[in-house]
Amino acid sequence: MKIMHLSDLHLGKRVNEFSMLEDQIYILNEIINIIDEQKPKVIILAGDIYDKPIPPAEAVEIFDDFLYKLSKRNLYVFIISGNHDSAERIAFGSRLFDKSGIYLSPVYNGKISPICIDDKYGKVNFYMLPFIKPVHVRRFFPDAEIYTYTDALSTVISDMHIDTAQKNILITHQFVTGSSRTESEDVSVGGSDNVDSDIFKDFDYVALGHIHRSQCCDSEYIRYCGTPLKYSFSESKDIKSITMLDIKEKGNIKLDFIPLTPLRDMVEIKGSYNELMLKSFYENTSLTDDYVHITLTDEEDIPDVITKLRVVYKNIMKLDYDNQRTKKSSEINPINDMDSKSPLELFDTFYELQNGKHLSDTQRVFLKNIIEEIWEYK
Repeated sequence: MKIMHLSDLHLGKRVNEFSMLEDQIYILNEIINIIDEQKPKVIILAGDIYDKPIPPAEAVEIFDDFLYKLSKRNLYVFIISGNHDSAERIAFGSRLFDKSGIYLSPVYNGKISPICIDDKYGKVNFYMLPFIKPVHVRRFFPDAEIYTYTDALSTVISDMHIDTAQKNILITHQFVTGSSRTESEDVSVGGSDNVDSDIFKDFDYVALGHIHRSQCCDSEYIRYCGTPLKYSFSESKDIKSITMLDIKEKGNIKLDFIPLTPLRDMVEIKGSYNELMLKSFYENTSLTDDYVHITLTDEEDIPDVITKLRVVYKNIMKLDYDNQRTKKSSEINPINDMDSKSPLELFDTFYELQNGKHLSDTQRVFLKNIIEEIWEYK
């Protein structure tokens, strides 16, 4: 069974105030072309379909068109909601879609049953687990000790009663401990949303969404496919791709990665104003159309420099200077081991840097209650 793993479309996203809709339409058409070439039987969309819980109308239209094209190809499509999505909006019409082979994850209700697909190698069970927090799980398992995201996911997976003799695929949207983040993702303070990868041991493949860089997590078969487009300059050197897996007999899985070429790339360039404006620097390149982060090395600020640069680099998104003046500017030192510190510890460190003393006991209790309410974890 050939399966295409996608996630994090973030339809409707804006990057540095630039709308990405045209780029998203282009890349979705490229994905359709790859589907026609590769002929997978199953398409997985592992969350963050939209960039906001209430997406703009244009984003909904783009996704509607994409789903229509998928439906015409007689595929099985599995779609779950991510942390950027509204679970209720993603689930809308799911009972009607099921009849066309498009399965939308319902709002988590305490039960997850597999959807089974057969091919000549036998049955494959697909489990759809949308983005959840500990608070979503506690109400259905009042007797379980659920304090962390790992507790929550472990409880949910244990209740699935996985038959490890069969082939099982989990589709979920969470942050697995140790994954490499990019600047375009939401960060939970102190790593409070971390999930341990060993809770996925009973699955043959785990199709993850949430992290924007393609990577595996402890196992080759616990994997983020990454975004189909770059959404920050921290991804400028990444190669975006589609993850394809071919699962045959139990334990026989082949992975392949098909590169994606965007309408416009996201690149960083550095040099003096005069160097970057030389025709020999940019001609016969895509820099005049790409999304560009420019770092100027001139010692003096250049008046109206953005307007001048846009004569050549029409999609300049970001401008910085790197010179003697900026190098002497004061910098705030990063907090060491940030991911290993709890939100309360990070607040305490910040308070000490600002005030020269630690939080009082009263302040600590007050903040602890606020943190539990905001992040919904203890």
